[in-house]
Amino acid sequence: MFTAETFTSIQGEGVLAGVPSFFIRTSGCNLRCSWCDTPYTSWQPEGRRRSVRALVEDATVAGLRHVVITGGEPLLQRELGDLTHALAANRHHITVETAGTLAPEFGCHLLSVSPKTSNSDPEGNFRGRHRDLRTNSAPLQLLLARHPEHQLKFVVRGEGDVGEILAMVNLLGVVRECVLLMPEGRTAGEVAARAPAVARLCMRHGFRYTPRLHLDLFGPGRGV
Repeated sequence: MFTAETFTSIQGEGVLAGVPSFFIRTSGCNLRCSWCDTPYTSWQPEGRRRSVRALVEDATVAGLRHVVITGGEPLLQRELGDLTHALAANRHHITVETAGTLAPEFGCHLLSVSPKTSNSDPEGNFRGRHRDLRTNSAPLQLLLARHPEHQLKFVVRGEGDVGEILAMVNLLGVVRECVLLMPEGRTAGEVAARAPAVARLCMRHGFRYTPRLHLDLFGPGRGV
């Protein structure tokens, strides 16, 4: 697998926020989000090839039950199914994080999808392709049908994002308890500035709020 980094940290987002986890961050992404906080896995992908065996050995050495496969976009990696199978055989709990624009076969205990709204659209040459990919709901519908244990995390800048989120949730038929809103921001300060408004949106529409604990604890950067 083309891997940017592996590290041990606290899961900062979603229903498992606060859980110590071993992270496998793949490199390469088919989207180009304007606010991407890991450009070394998307806009300028870095990394090296790692075998499934080596990654499973690293997870074993880390000594943690929870493993998070993130990116970039992990679903681009042709070895993803082999990796999740090997990790499951090693008794790990597996979360796979994705934007939901692809639908290959793989296994996981929690599918964590971050569907993109128009607030992610970049300027320049990538804009049209990015928009076409994020608005195609067919792969995401397949993923949700295959993985009943799922969460949808939306990056929110403010009230203007809610209409798109409601439309997507209704289209997908997802229960609102599985939908989490997360303030956009690359630093703890930026997240904190948006947090009260996003929390109010959650209360108004019956969504869950998710923090970004890794930023609070460790700040921005790699390996968090």
